[in-house]
Amino acid sequence: MPQRLFIASPSKLGAWLDCPRMYRMAYLDRPKPAARPQRAHTSIGLTVHNVLRDFWDLPADRRTPQGVRELVRTSWIDSGFRDAEQSTMWRGRITGEITDYLRTTDRETQPLGIERTVALKSPTLALSGRIDRLDERGDQLAVVDYKTSRRPLHPDDARTSLALAFYAAAASRMFHRPCHTVELHHVPTGEVIRHEHTAESIARKLAEAESIARDLRKAADAYAQQGVEASQFAPNPSALCRWCDFRAHCPEGQAMGPEKSSWAALEYDETAAPMG
Repeated sequence: MPQRLFIASPSKLGAWLDCPRMYRMAYLDRPKPAARPQRAHTSIGLTVHNVLRDFWDLPADRRTPQGVRELVRTSWIDSGFRDAEQSTMWRGRITGEITDYLRTTDRETQPLGIERTVALKSPTLALSGRIDRLDERGDQLAVVDYKTSRRPLHPDDARTSLALAFYAAAASRMFHRPCHTVELHHVPTGEVIRHEHTAESIARKLAEAESIARDLRKAADAYAQQGVEASQFAPNPSALCRWCDFRAHCPEGQAMGPEKSSWAALEYDETAAPMG
């Protein structure tokens, strides 16, 4: 019998690379182990993405700083902050960052897609995900992914991103138009990291995704037979363990040091967890 395609998303593939044990708890264990409450930086990331989604639904005459303030007010997620004062301070700061970012954006030209779900299939993999923004640039398309971390972007982040390469390939197939440009837009600073893919570089990234999917299929088969004792799910202890949503269920992760506070990532430091 033909083997069914492995269903995945870029975040699912990335979770496996970060830590097989965390992947197991997030995607395989049932019931799923209880995760810690949402952190403040996640609340900010969700708020920013929601505002930048809803902004394009506003009439042109409301795409103003006041319009942004209202969107932030109604979209604000008040979870993970130290207290109400910290939440209020960050709401004002995020409002300013989004407003400054949008001043660099062509607000008259409607993007082709906002939070557009895309998908593609390979001989072994059915991959799907959601593009933050899909722009038309002449006769070609460009993928835009928003980043909200306090951590500065690295010049290679766009080039090495498996997710961005997949988005470009999927958008090109779905819209039957070339899509080689991928961009990371760092909302806090307005910095844009751009990469121009080739057909060869996208093919290499898709092959990488297929390789990870094959490993995940083997891991799932092992889990079905051996459960949590399967050797494929050994932890990958690192500094990220101090941020892990499932560290309460992982002695090796707890040994990496005390848990970071829910608001620790609001200020950049060398051990800060990446944000979306």
